[in-house]
Amino acid sequence: MQVVIALIVTPDGFPLAYEVLSGNTSDKTTLKDFLKKIETQYGKARRIWVMDRGIPTEEVLAEMRASDPPVQYLVGTPKGRLGKLEKDLLDKPWQEARPGVTVKLLPREGELYVLARSADRVAKERSMRRRQLKWLWKRLTQLQGMTRRREDLLMKLGAARQQAPSVWRLVDIEVDAAQAKFTYRLNKDKLRQVRRREGRYLLRSNLTETDPAVVWNYYLQLVQVEHAFRHLKGDLAVRPIFHQNEARIEAHIFVSFLAYGLHVTLGRWLRTLAPGLTARSVPEKFAALQMVDVQIPTSDGRVLLLQRYTHPEPELQLLLERLKLELPAQPPPRITVASGQREAGL
Repeated sequence: MQVVIALIVTPDGFPLAYEVLSGNTSDKTTLKDFLKKIETQYGKARRIWVMDRGIPTEEVLAEMRASDPPVQYLVGTPKGRLGKLEKDLLDKPWQEARPGVTVKLLPREGELYVLARSADRVAKERSMRRRQLKWLWKRLTQLQGMTRRREDLLMKLGAARQQAPSVWRLVDIEVDAAQAKFTYRLNKDKLRQVRRREGRYLLRSNLTETDPAVVWNYYLQLVQVEHAFRHLKGDLAVRPIFHQNEARIEAHIFVSFLAYGLHVTLGRWLRTLAPGLTARSVPEKFAALQMVDVQIPTSDGRVLLLQRYTHPEPELQLLLERLKLELPAQPPPRITVASGQREAGL
């Protein structure tokens, strides 16, 4: 069963509540009813709906703009639309939204289009594209040197296309109409176009905000939520998930919501007290602190039980001091009264 989660957060990203939306987002009435439900349950407020490109339809976005007052949104947009706006965006200056991220703002027909460029994302997407294109080129070279029937060749080419679909369109392939032969060449025009668009996001919004940092931070919250929920499944050891029962789905989402609340709170705490550390790195450092049970048998058949945590290493001790945390006192020793009976404290 597929669901879509709506997370209600403060402008600073602290989660307040969540609602679950049916995964059938192709139903145009689903999101409309959902918007109304949120307003009824949580009251009217200046909310900004930050959504992935696959959630709202054009009809829903038009209704959000036409509402009184307008329902504000910031939504991802397919890169295909970028081709229609490229000429207008060329004249717009790049503005820094944050270190490593620059944006261009283009007002158009009551909406604001935001073209964002991330240096880290450029490097990542370019590396992935080069790796896939190198594999595809090597595979085409292998297939060209093989002696096969034409039908077998077409199947092999189809398998290669399925393996590297994103770079397949960068190569022009012509298969002989009668023989098991083909030629291929790199389409440099398409490659240049892909290079220009690597690491870029196109967003659209009806916000009147013109500060690029504010607009980008709104969308960054969605990215952070998606990243956190994706990785928290592994941290909580609750994946893979194949729930069919609605109550179990609700329970799973509730646990993830609580974990995300702790994740955000810890991140804000670290920003003030220990800049440079992330909410994911701190638990890894604390993993070095372990609890040990020491059992010492006595001469009268009883067992002395000492529960002790290991002494923190200097690095962890420094982190504890920066976070203003103190470890509790070591637990008192316990001893069994007699074999098979409950333990007693000393």
